Amino acid sequence: MPTAPTATDAGTTRSRDEAVSTGFQIELVARGEATAEIFISGDLLLRDAAGFWRALRKQIAAAGAARTIDIDLSGVREIEGGVMALLLQLVGELQAREVESEIRGAKGPVADVLGLYGTPDKVDLRTKPRTEGMLSQIGRATVAIITEVKAVLSFVGELVLAIFGVLRNPSSMNWSGVFPIMERAGADALPIILLINFLVGFVMGFQGAVQLKQFGANIFVADLVGLAVAREFGPLMAAIIVCGRSGAAFAAEIGTMKVSEEIDALRTMGFGPVRYLVLPRILGLMLVMPLLTLIADAIAMFGGLLVGVFSLDLTPVGYLLETQKAVSAWDVMSGVIKSIFFAFAIALVACQQGLATAGGAEGVGRRTTSSVVAILFSLILIDAAFTVVFYALGL
Repeated sequence: MPTAPTATDAGTTRSRDEAVSTGFQIELVARGEATAEIFISGDLLLRDAAGFWRALRKQIAAAGAARTIDIDLSGVREIEGGVMALLLQLVGELQAREVESEIRGAKGPVADVLGLYGTPDKVDLRTKPRTEGMLSQIGRATVAIITEVKAVLSFVGELVLAIFGVLRNPSSMNWSGVFPIMERAGADALPIILLINFLVGFVMGFQGAVQLKQFGANIFVADLVGLAVAREFGPLMAAIIVCGRSGAAFAAEIGTMKVSEEIDALRTMGFGPVRYLVLPRILGLMLVMPLLTLIADAIAMFGGLLVGVFSLDLTPVGYLLETQKAVSAWDVMSGVIKSIFFAFAIALVACQQGLATAGGAEGVGRRTTSSVVAILFSLILIDAAFTVVFYALGL
């Protein structure tokens, strides 16, 4: 029960709030107008938290305008976590009002609970990153490049050995995996290849028509579209689409198998991952890519035909005859030859990146992204090399 304030020493006033039935006692000692201290004794249990909180608030109000209010727990025998949380909340409220406050005097189990619930105000759990010098960055990048080159050379060596092994013993290859790859990379890719290449031929026809109309050379739109599609855009656009679909899928599938240790399981059972996973993908893609290229050529030329007929007033027969005159069998075959090398590059890079995967799901995503970027670079490089060679040979 509350008691009236009593004066003891000079400048010291005591106010006591007792709760005998609940087993705790709170006493406020005011030392002057600016400093006060709250002494708490007894057992502070969670069942008494409501009464304890009211009594504590009453003593804080009695402290008036004191700028320092400390809470002494030296007389507390037992305290539960919920009550300690209330004390810490009170200290936080006082500090927010610019009143200096701290909990002190805790001993034994009470000190343990305080240490568990109380945290320092300023704790920097983050370690400051070390600034890496330029020389260290160059060294790290060089080591990464050397490691990647070694991994690629090792993969190519395994692939060559696997090819010779299959030539000696054809039954050692996973032939049953070739046709599903052809279906996924070929038949499933037809809708997007038809759409993209139709638009390529359509747009190319319009772009050529704008210029050729000025000279009355409308018929040469067929030459422009036919040659550009057969030699360059047909195989290249088909390869880019297959890269985004099948190349990324190959890298993600094999990468997932690598991080889930399925590759190790294959080796344990005596199946080489190159013969069982890589060769079927390379062979399946190399078989289906020429067909996709021919289909891409045909649909792109059809897009150009629509432009010639409906925009340039050409007849379908006249357009087709001009295309036949401009585009030779070699022009089509050159694109088919490119497509075979494109398919080999797509499957090779995607499978190598998949087998090099490490680090869980993040590693799979990183290697899939790297495979698509590397494949696109390889496609442009191969196309440029063929263009230079064909030009040098007069083909």
